[in-house]
Amino acid sequence: MAERQIRTIGLLTGGGDCCGLNAAIRAVVLQASRRGWTVRGYRNGWAGALEDDYSELVPEDVAEIIYQGGTMLGTSRTDPRRDDATYARVTRLFDPGGIDALVAIGGDDTLSVAAQLAADGYPVVGAPKTMDNDVTGTNYCIGFHTAITRVTEAIDSLRTTARSHRRAIVVETMGRDAGWVAAYAGIAAGADYVLLPETETDVADVIAVLGRRHAAGQPYALVVVSEGAQVAGLGDTSARVDERDQFGHELLATRRLAARLATAISEGTPYSTREVVLGHTQRGGTVSAYDRVLGTRLGRGAVALAERGRWGHMPALVNQTIVDFPLDAAVGTNRKLTAQLVDVVEDFQ
Repeated sequence: MAERQIRTIGLLTGGGDCCGLNAAIRAVVLQASRRGWTVRGYRNGWAGALEDDYSELVPEDVAEIIYQGGTMLGTSRTDPRRDDATYARVTRLFDPGGIDALVAIGGDDTLSVAAQLAADGYPVVGAPKTMDNDVTGTNYCIGFHTAITRVTEAIDSLRTTARSHRRAIVVETMGRDAGWVAAYAGIAAGADYVLLPETETDVADVIAVLGRRHAAGQPYALVVVSEGAQVAGLGDTSARVDERDQFGHELLATRRLAARLATAISEGTPYSTREVVLGHTQRGGTVSAYDRVLGTRLGRGAVALAERGRWGHMPALVNQTIVDFPLDAAVGTNRKLTAQLVDVVEDFQ
């Protein structure tokens, strides 16, 4: 696409918060400022864009945010495509006197809106963020590294209480469509069993594995389950379909997956079992060094894409190199765990 003169660039973060977003925001603001561009930071994702609710960001505003979790701009799960009138409102960002380009940082949902705007001819680029690490086209997303570190630390902490009380503990992680968090943290923490969305598991197999561990003299057990895992033998674990966000996603907390799995383990093995749903503790806290660097690289890459007029693209990390990747290829299909990683998980349970 042809380059266009940029004087003012918009910036927003959408979807769930995670660590590394502020590093990306900082990078966009610093890189844009070096080019003489004004930066409008839209509050609360697409919700702020719809209301033209923004503040101008200068380098002083982002001087000390690189280590902070969350997003200084706020976020929401708002879909401006819900009807034609709402979508028309978001396109007014690009009216005369508005912005000349937009950087949208988010996961599949946020980037799907960005892809639609770019397909309709608007100057939009994206950057991949999700602790689930399931955006197609990039090896790693902002937020994943800190999340797996946080989950691994939590499982390490639970190991001592599991050992003390001679219990099994089921730890539920985030991961609706892909099991990156559960797999990495489960491997890192030495879990006895990991359940993933990529493969259907029968609860009878979990019970059999833990039964063998107990018979061999292991006094406790740790089980990690991704919130989107499919587990046969637990009865109906579907989410309540009347509870969805604006992008149509079911609220998986209504499945009570960890609780049901813990009950089955208690009933099928000698282990007294408890469940722990880590929930939003996986998202926050101090940002890992890796996510600070990745957020910086992807934020810098997004500004470079805008400068070159590469609308409808996002920077992606591939083999440790930042490359351009088309948004329309990044959205719509979540990136699953590789078969090799699934094999690693299964070989240790």
